[in-house]
Amino acid sequence: MWKDYSKSYIKNNRASSISIMAAALVATMFLSLLCSIAYNFWAYDVEQIILEEGDWQGRIVCEALSSDDLSMVCQFANVEKAVINEKLSQKEKIVADVYVKNARTIYRDMPLIAAQLGLNEDSIQYNSLLLSRYFIHDPEDEAPPMLLALYAVILIIVAVSLILIIRGSFELSMNARIHQFGIFSSIGATPRQIRTCLLQEAMVLSILPMLLGSMSGVLISYGVIKVVNFFAADVSGRHEAVFQYHPSIFAVTVFISFLTVIFSAWIPARKLSRMTPLEAIRNTSGLLLKKKKHSRFLSCIFGMKGELAGNALKAQKKHLRISFISLLLSFLGFSIMLCFTTLADISTRYTYFERYQDVWDIMITLKDTEIWDFGLTDELQDISGIQDATVYQKAKAMTFLPEGLQSDELSSLGGFESVSGTPNENGQFQVSVPIVVLDDTSFLNFCSQIGITPSLDGAIVLNQIWDSINSNFRYAEYIPFVREDIQKTAFYKDDKTVEIPVLSYTQTVPALREEYDDYALVHFIPLTMWNKTLGEVCEAESDSYIRILSNRTENLADLNSLEQEIVRFVSEQYEIESENRIQERLSNDSLIQGMIIIFGAFCVLFAMIGIANVFSNTLGFLRQRKREFAQYMSIGLTPQEMRKMFCIEAFVIAGKPLLITLPLTVLFVQFAVTASYLDPMVFWSEAPILPILIFAAAIVLFVALAYYIGGKRLLQCDLNETLRNDALI
Repeated sequence: MWKDYSKSYIKNNRASSISIMAAALVATMFLSLLCSIAYNFWAYDVEQIILEEGDWQGRIVCEALSSDDLSMVCQFANVEKAVINEKLSQKEKIVADVYVKNARTIYRDMPLIAAQLGLNEDSIQYNSLLLSRYFIHDPEDEAPPMLLALYAVILIIVAVSLILIIRGSFELSMNARIHQFGIFSSIGATPRQIRTCLLQEAMVLSILPMLLGSMSGVLISYGVIKVVNFFAADVSGRHEAVFQYHPSIFAVTVFISFLTVIFSAWIPARKLSRMTPLEAIRNTSGLLLKKKKHSRFLSCIFGMKGELAGNALKAQKKHLRISFISLLLSFLGFSIMLCFTTLADISTRYTYFERYQDVWDIMITLKDTEIWDFGLTDELQDISGIQDATVYQKAKAMTFLPEGLQSDELSSLGGFESVSGTPNENGQFQVSVPIVVLDDTSFLNFCSQIGITPSLDGAIVLNQIWDSINSNFRYAEYIPFVREDIQKTAFYKDDKTVEIPVLSYTQTVPALREEYDDYALVHFIPLTMWNKTLGEVCEAESDSYIRILSNRTENLADLNSLEQEIVRFVSEQYEIESENRIQERLSNDSLIQGMIIIFGAFCVLFAMIGIANVFSNTLGFLRQRKREFAQYMSIGLTPQEMRKMFCIEAFVIAGKPLLITLPLTVLFVQFAVTASYLDPMVFWSEAPILPILIFAAAIVLFVALAYYIGGKRLLQCDLNETLRNDALI
């Protein structure tokens, strides 16, 4: 009997059935999309770690390791293989990578292997980053990775949100049948039978949407990966993401979707089955209007129709809650995301691209190469298309300065203590000295640039410090750091001291794409001076750089051609990375555009959830609204006034999230602009007002469409007959 009844109800109540199926489809699609993207991001992260660090799990580092020792390591039951890492091994140390069968016991096995080799635990290393991606962490680590917990929390939050979304559709359908189930209960139907009937209907209506939603989510995630690859194709150091999917992800998605549907249907079914037969039979299946509460705002603007619409919205408040939250989050997220990316683009453009557009065209990074080991400086200048090439390396050193050497301007702002802390026992302040080592030709050119006699027998000091009291980082002002009568700078390291002459002080920097410390005494020195004295007391970075200015600065194709020629020439002897200014700007624009598209898609998805809930509520509540409007019609309300009521309700549902979002977005923009010390008019001249208005108009349009369809179907019915007939639609 129940089976035939369920079939009959589904067949005769297509609007309610479609709303349930749509809710299940959207919810499952969102869950599948989230799971698939999370899995692909995880897989990509693992691939990136393996490319950069290798796929080994454990590592042995010692002075000597024989083939017999390796054989002994391989005899451990959990060890798959152990091989010498030729790239990292040197004369004074041997590095062996260990691969295990079960990585979950790696933190227990490696100490045993070290003990068997007669080594201490300091001789073993773990690929901790890779292991953490497989949720394996050191048991002695007091702060283990929380990635798994984060995934679980996100999944639970999403599942609970989807339960609330689908539950609204089921509750609308079930509430329309309270009277019928009261009759069934009065003739012997048990609460368990009623719950079983409703849950069976839920599964029949949801199985196909769940499968379609799961597959749709996979297809959308495939498209997301393709979009990411397209917009990030030119990002240096990134490998192309390959879409991956595992059957277990599909199984997890379907299982969670199944539980979501069951709980979503069980909550209203349980409530309905616990009603007594008399309560159910007497239920009028109409909206419970709030007679004691008045909608003052709507009534002031729209009069009686606003009052009636406000009461109807209050009666539907619980059912429309998901719509409100989804639309609010989607519009708020979309607005803030666009404003944030606009601010980020402006900031990057001002502080990077426009600031350095005249000082570089191509940058070459010489990996693990000291500047004195690079021997192609003169040959670079002979390549056609190169206007200027500077080879340089960065280093760090320390010096001590007495208080009397600080500039008068710095003294008025607090002196050395404000930037270097307290002095030592000799009354001297420790000052950081970043060093930029230039090739000799570039250093001589820099001497000519600042108007001093070219020489390789000293350093040029950048004598400036940021006045953070009277200026901000966006529009920084600088004052002299020290008095300019100091003839030498002394560098210290342990017990060693080296002094070099100071050729000149300047507040002009060479044409390099470099940011210099705000509270340090930057020194520019020639390669010859570095080789003579400073190598012993300064800590040099491992990489060197080549900054190239080109004659081909306007055309991307010409600049790419020059870059390729330089790369071919230099990469024959050195491991390098290269980038050019125009391509860097295009890549940055592509990344921002890709981020907008991806996050915008999620915002659209949230909006779809809210709009789907509005459609579900509008169409599913049709029977209750028929009774409501039939009562209004009996007291003289015209169809035209009913249409105005629907318009008011649609205006409130769509307008409330928009009205809340706009001031929040303005506050966010105000805070972000203030925090970044950006001129507000600079942002507002580029503010993404049009995309935000289009998104808002789309929300209003679809909410209006839902009410238009519902209102049209409602007004086509015989509302007078509704008061006399309690049959199903």
